[in-house]
Amino acid sequence: MATQTALITGATNGIGRELANCFAQDKYNLVIVARDEQELEQTAAELRQQYGIDVLPISADLFQREAPFQVYDQVKAQGIQIDALVNNAGQGQYGLFTTTDLNRELDIIQLNIGTYVIFTKLYLQEMVARNEGKILQVSSIGGELPGPLQAVYHGTKAFVTSFTEAIREEVKGSNILITALEPGVTDTDFFNKADMERSKLVQGSRADPAQVAKDGYEALLAGKDKVISGFMNKVQVELSNVVPDSLVAAGMHKMGEPVDGDESAHQSR
Repeated sequence: MATQTALITGATNGIGRELANCFAQDKYNLVIVARDEQELEQTAAELRQQYGIDVLPISADLFQREAPFQVYDQVKAQGIQIDALVNNAGQGQYGLFTTTDLNRELDIIQLNIGTYVIFTKLYLQEMVARNEGKILQVSSIGGELPGPLQAVYHGTKAFVTSFTEAIREEVKGSNILITALEPGVTDTDFFNKADMERSKLVQGSRADPAQVAKDGYEALLAGKDKVISGFMNKVQVELSNVVPDSLVAAGMHKMGEPVDGDESAHQSR
């Protein structure tokens, strides 16, 4: 069987980096996409050395609307077929919606939704033509729950989960596997970037990104529609399905409130 290639966004750290390991262990060649060129080159070198695979690093600012198209064109120009797409890159912003930075939120919507839609459309069209392919969409349990103090982030993840369920139905009966991975609080740089380290939500234990990636990878190979990573996250989502939304929102607000009591957004990074 010819070597397959996976494209992974946000692949230099956190869940994306661990997903790169999962695919590399199965001898997939990789196209890894992230903003920081130095981190990208270092990650590519580590993956090549550890797994003996080909890795193409592409530096792209996925906050920019045209960036996914440019990445697609670059991959195409190299004659590389993408057999598995992993939409993983995502960011959030913490604080009361009335105090958060609107331009940053519009960037987050472009990254968390726009990029997913563009890459999914371009590569799903190719997969449908071949009747083969895999897509893993990294969503969040935040997509199942309202998120006071993270209103836009949770909204973007609700889109990703719903969008994934819809396109999965559209290709039902084909040889294309599409899975949504829904982690909870995971030990990554996400919370630092979102200025969320002061939230009570992240003061406790955090999931191991390697375990979250493994859950997502195995669910994709098994053809599951979605996987909620972590037992307590499953319990939380199940409870939210039977409790009124207003109470779920109030509970999430309480869990996510800042330890310093100041709910205003701080200076964005």
